[in-house]
Amino acid sequence: MPCSGNTISMERESRPISYQSVTHKRLCSLMHRVDAVSLMAAHHDQEARKASGIDGVNKDTYGQNLLDNVVDLMRRMKTFEYMPQPVRRTYIPKANGKLRPLGIPAYEDRLVQSVMADVLTEVYEPRFLDCSHGFRPGRGAHDVVRYINKAVMFGKVNYVLEADIKGFFDNVDQSWLLKFLEHDIADRNFIRYIVRFLKAGILEDAKKIESDKGTPQGGLISPILANVYLHYALDLWVERRVKPLCEGEVYYARYADDFVVMFQYKHEAIRTMEALKERLNKFALEVAPDKTRILPFGRHCRVCESFDFLGFTFLNGKSRCGKYRVVVKTCAKKLKAKRQAVREWLWKRLTSPIGQTLATLNRKLIGHYNYYGVNGNYCAVRSFWWYVRGRLLWTLRRRSQKHRMTHEKFQNLWDRYVRRPYLPVQIWG
Repeated sequence: MPCSGNTISMERESRPISYQSVTHKRLCSLMHRVDAVSLMAAHHDQEARKASGIDGVNKDTYGQNLLDNVVDLMRRMKTFEYMPQPVRRTYIPKANGKLRPLGIPAYEDRLVQSVMADVLTEVYEPRFLDCSHGFRPGRGAHDVVRYINKAVMFGKVNYVLEADIKGFFDNVDQSWLLKFLEHDIADRNFIRYIVRFLKAGILEDAKKIESDKGTPQGGLISPILANVYLHYALDLWVERRVKPLCEGEVYYARYADDFVVMFQYKHEAIRTMEALKERLNKFALEVAPDKTRILPFGRHCRVCESFDFLGFTFLNGKSRCGKYRVVVKTCAKKLKAKRQAVREWLWKRLTSPIGQTLATLNRKLIGHYNYYGVNGNYCAVRSFWWYVRGRLLWTLRRRSQKHRMTHEKFQNLWDRYVRRPYLPVQIWG
């Protein structure tokens, strides 16, 4: 397809896609980036323990004839014979006792989605705003925590709009999503395969469920598609419509479908909350009424309010010197869920070798430290460390020959394998 004046053919240019995304409004000829080399690289990056989709193929089986499989896949893609298979749906338990649906795509679909997701990331990274943090390279949840802490500490924040989008990933309007993509991408073949992934459907109990809304469940392309959707539906709206109409200071941060908006004045927060409902309804989205509220928060608040965001609880507190400080602690609900998970995991490992159990448990604790180990949260991190220690001792004493597990012996094992709590994440300053 010939490119218009505001598009450029990537086949005729050797510059990176990210550079072209900055200099040109629309990009074409992206599909050639999905080649044999990128697919083989995606294969090597896949986790070997991932469950297989409806095709029953995993990384090991596909890799036995990797070159032949990739060549055949490229042939089918070039002739448009390649059709994504329905996603196999399974369920995993949630912390509240309910079940969370989980989609497992076929292995070939996972490879193609991985490469296409990388291409989309190159296209949109220069275009996304700094307020977006989720599923982006070099950005994470701690960046949002730092941003909130800085905004409250040094900005004029008196009210926080805490909002939740109801079932976002399952309710994305596919027609709007395609409009957003076509606004930036002129490659019809690339869009064509995205449509096929969106329409692949779900296989549950041997029945195919057609998908006319939402992003591909479990798909590697879903996070970037979600960011594109919210970039146009929410981020640009807040930056270009909400902030210019507010007299006071406004701060906005989003991680995936979770976001907070911080205001100086209450009436502007109320006005934005009402406008937010209309804005999301326009794009077939809905706020959860029970999880959406405006609360007073900041150094000038005289009430003790708090809000949860990304597994952390933000509170108004004081430093050791008696000055105002934003206190960030582990969310009580998340902490309870992690304790329950550790308890169940240890019980399942009742007959496993002690050294192996302790080594794995140490890795789990380090992962906990790396996420929740932020400034001011040492007490909560240490409390979890003590809980795991006590639970492990209780479990080990219910093994055979339990009388041999003395306090001294357990302490030596614990000190040998398990690292003590620490705070690796700096959010102050």
